[in-house]
Amino acid sequence: MSEERYRYRQERIQAEKAKQKQKKSKRLTKKRSWMKKIGIACILLCVISVGIGAAEVANMMKDTPKLDSSKLVVPLSTKFYDKDGKFLYEYGKERRTEITYSQLPKMLEHAFIATEDARFYEHHGVDIKGTSRAILENLTGHFGAQGGSTITQQVIKNSFLTPEKTIKRKVQEWELAYQLEKKYSKHQILMMYLNKIYLGNGSYGVAAAAKTYYGIDSNKLNQLTLPEVAMLAGLPQSPNNYDPTIAENRTAATNRRNVVLNAMYKQGYISEKEMAAAKDAPITKGLIPRSKNQGMPYAAFLDAVVKEVEGKLKNVDITSDGLSIYTTLDPKAQEYADKMMNTDSIIAYPNDRFQGAFTFLDTKTGEVRAIGSGRKDYKASFKGNNFAIDISRQPGSSFKPILDYGPAIENLKWSTAHPLNDQPTTYSTGQSISNWDHQYHGELSIRKALQYSYNIPALLTLREVGIPKAQNFAEKLGITFKDNTVYESYSIGSNAVNPLEMAGAYSAFGNNGVYNAPHFVQKVVFPNGKVVSFKPEPEIVMHDYTAYLVTDMLRTVVKSGTGTTANVPGLDLAGKTGTTNFTDKTIGEFGYPQDATNDSWMVGYTPQYTMAVWTGYVKNGSGNYMMGNTTKISQLMFKNMMQTFGTDKSRFQQPSDVYRQNNELYIKGGENVPPPALPKNNNDHNKAANKQQNKQKPSGPKQPPKHGPKPKHGPMHKHNKGKKH
Repeated sequence: MSEERYRYRQERIQAEKAKQKQKKSKRLTKKRSWMKKIGIACILLCVISVGIGAAEVANMMKDTPKLDSSKLVVPLSTKFYDKDGKFLYEYGKERRTEITYSQLPKMLEHAFIATEDARFYEHHGVDIKGTSRAILENLTGHFGAQGGSTITQQVIKNSFLTPEKTIKRKVQEWELAYQLEKKYSKHQILMMYLNKIYLGNGSYGVAAAAKTYYGIDSNKLNQLTLPEVAMLAGLPQSPNNYDPTIAENRTAATNRRNVVLNAMYKQGYISEKEMAAAKDAPITKGLIPRSKNQGMPYAAFLDAVVKEVEGKLKNVDITSDGLSIYTTLDPKAQEYADKMMNTDSIIAYPNDRFQGAFTFLDTKTGEVRAIGSGRKDYKASFKGNNFAIDISRQPGSSFKPILDYGPAIENLKWSTAHPLNDQPTTYSTGQSISNWDHQYHGELSIRKALQYSYNIPALLTLREVGIPKAQNFAEKLGITFKDNTVYESYSIGSNAVNPLEMAGAYSAFGNNGVYNAPHFVQKVVFPNGKVVSFKPEPEIVMHDYTAYLVTDMLRTVVKSGTGTTANVPGLDLAGKTGTTNFTDKTIGEFGYPQDATNDSWMVGYTPQYTMAVWTGYVKNGSGNYMMGNTTKISQLMFKNMMQTFGTDKSRFQQPSDVYRQNNELYIKGGENVPPPALPKNNNDHNKAANKQQNKQKPSGPKQPPKHGPKPKHGPMHKHNKGKKH
């Protein structure tokens, strides 16, 4: 019995154990099932997260900008040089000089690589180690506290992306950096960076910075010392704070330079001894003084330069194409011109409203040396108003050598003694024409007619030559006519011109009949070395005898005619004055005197220089007219420039086919003796006409009215009356 109990007890114990074991097994199975489910859920979650992340990354990259090569082109500033090739000014959106890898000194390359991207030549656009480090650092702070950007990424950031610091922009930066590395070599990418970065003090790129801080040109970068390259390499992090030309920055600049030197030593680019010596150098060593922002020098002249370049070279952008423009400017002449125009120390101007403009150029080459572009409120600015080349005013009698006497000598071989009968005359329309003194002078030579600036002989001369030939002669001298039409009134200068045109035309008389179009540019050099010459092709526009006879008559004008105020003793000078008057309507409206002058010109030349000066008022208004000595201001401006810069005392040479007789000049094969005198009754008629003229009250001088319907020779204008010019 006891055995049975024992066996039963054992069986029960075993059954309990089996039952417990079964329960435990069930619990374990259930637990494993849950763990499996949790594991599967985690895996699914990871997959989903990766998927979502990938989708998000894909979404971020969806609007990544394309790798547009045109955006990698470095915008280059334009540099201006004077007539001797000396640097004047740098103009552009950014002051920048592009260099190639072959121009980059190794020491300068090492300084930037050690500081900005030590593994530049090892990675493929993104430095994984650097990026990981940056991510870890950013996890402890705000995103963007540590960028970890490679040089390649910085090129991308500066060329394609916004400066915002977001994950999206960073992802796009990585993608574009990878693309950039696939398309361009390391050296090309490095130069994209070094030519584009801002290095303070208005300098973009290492070449511009070397010039700004140390005065070292782009072709001499190997002259930079180790302390200097280290200073430059330290600037990108904070250009304004590390600029050593600012006194309060020098401690920070020194510390930053030393950081660069440490990095160069760590990377094995320099020895410890070299590092120590460079650290001992004062941060100011080699620095040139910080340039003062005084604005563009010679703004009006450079304005004319740019207009000429843009007119000849289509589709150029001086703000970004990196042109080197070699101008014709003489800085000393321009500085004097500016002083004369904008102060009263050389010329006593009547008021600030009084205006003037001129062109001062080389007689033999047509190169413009200086301009007067306006005074006070109308002082020219860059890309703005410029009277020297833009103003359009009537030249008065200064136009007579161009349209009348020059063509007559060229086509008819007149001598300077050729006689004309100054008598009552009308234009072909029947409109009257008179001389400035309201007199008739009978028979007189063209020399005397030009000397005293009589109008009627000028008209008679134009008629003798014929308008077509006279127009052709003037156009060869660079004169343009509105609607390609010449009217008889143009014989006394009722057309419109500017000082540049007039100077160019007169220079041909002073250059033995050879015309060089007036110009402000010698040549333009592109960044790739291409050179475009702006030197005009010399054109023989008249015989040398024509040029000399006109010159000789214009000598008389300044020696004993209307231009004596402009004469400069010691210089072989020829020139002509010109004045114009107001219309009767303007005189009445503003209460001007009857003999008030509207425009006053002086145009002349020596073998060295030619100058065309206009003076007057821009708008009609109370007191805006010239009388008496104010009409001589144009001659005084001419005289001051000529006597200040006229160093050539040579004389115009008489051609072999010209001979002098009784102080008059003749052309071989032309008028070899003075023509017979005119009948006496003509002179008697002149005296009677003068007597009758003197009885009349002089009418107010008039400007030409606007052209209406055009008769045979166009409307004829009462012009240049009551004035000696």
